[in-house]
Amino acid sequence: MTQRSSHVERAAGPHRVVVIVDENSNPFELGCATEIFGLRRPEIGRDLYDFRLCSPDPSTLMRDGFFTLTGIAGLEAADAADTLIVPNRPDVEVPRRAAVLEAVRRAHARGARLVGFCSGAFTLAEAGVLDGRRATAHWQWADAFRARFPSVRLEPDVLFVDDGDILTAAGSAAALDLGLHVVRRDHGAEIANSVSRRLVFAAHRDGGQRQFVERPVPDLPDESLAPVLAWAQERLDAPLTVSDLAARAAVSSATLHRRFRAQLGTTPWAWLTGERLTLARRLIERGESRLEVVARHSGLGTAATLRALMRRETGLTPSAYRRRFGT
Repeated sequence: MTQRSSHVERAAGPHRVVVIVDENSNPFELGCATEIFGLRRPEIGRDLYDFRLCSPDPSTLMRDGFFTLTGIAGLEAADAADTLIVPNRPDVEVPRRAAVLEAVRRAHARGARLVGFCSGAFTLAEAGVLDGRRATAHWQWADAFRARFPSVRLEPDVLFVDDGDILTAAGSAAALDLGLHVVRRDHGAEIANSVSRRLVFAAHRDGGQRQFVERPVPDLPDESLAPVLAWAQERLDAPLTVSDLAARAAVSSATLHRRFRAQLGTTPWAWLTGERLTLARRLIERGESRLEVVARHSGLGTAATLRALMRRETGLTPSAYRRRFGT
């Protein structure tokens, strides 16, 4: 997934994240944004973001009348956002308000990063900023989205899509995955891992994983992948293969593939490569400058492989990544 930096120019200080809350917005995604971008991080020693909420109205009724939100900024706060998270609602057929759509267009025109959680993709598409761009939305609304916005390149079977300055997450829980991905883009793997630990959430699920897995909770305890995943994570520097993982799990390679698809929505090799790349990024952030050493200790083999994977995942060379995120 290629990284592209926002070209918004503003005074030095924490990156400003603004969430637009509109009538009937979903509380869960709002909570995800607040948890990831809005909390103080004493364990890190600095605030990662300047976070605020805004709304077109001084009093905003949330989804199904669960509660009313008051005392937040007006919609003009969106004009100061470096990252703007757009409203998402369950009533996807109801048009978004013109004032909200215009705020999204203004933000996009000046180079702000735009984020849509779940049905937030409908807001972005209505604003016209997704035409010709890649995006995802909840699988339940994929057909409706395609029918209304045929010019958007919808990818319906992934957790999230990073299209540079516009990012979309498929469903409610995928908002956490995308939020952590944004933290990783902005502050590196080490900081993202710290945030995920506080969330008690998986540090990294690749956006290309499937939205819907056949069996999120295994029917039988002995089919859980947790033991073999933990075993592999302690041996990432070893020349592990899918056959090694299958042997550790005491199953065939075909069965292991089925379980990975069912429980994680990815393949064993893709998972292993992702874990190794995350370890490589953390080693670089901690100051290791010798690419051969990073590649060897992360199990990626060669400096050439490390360079290729870093470019594919982050859009940066290892040296550029070190300059941006290294200690």
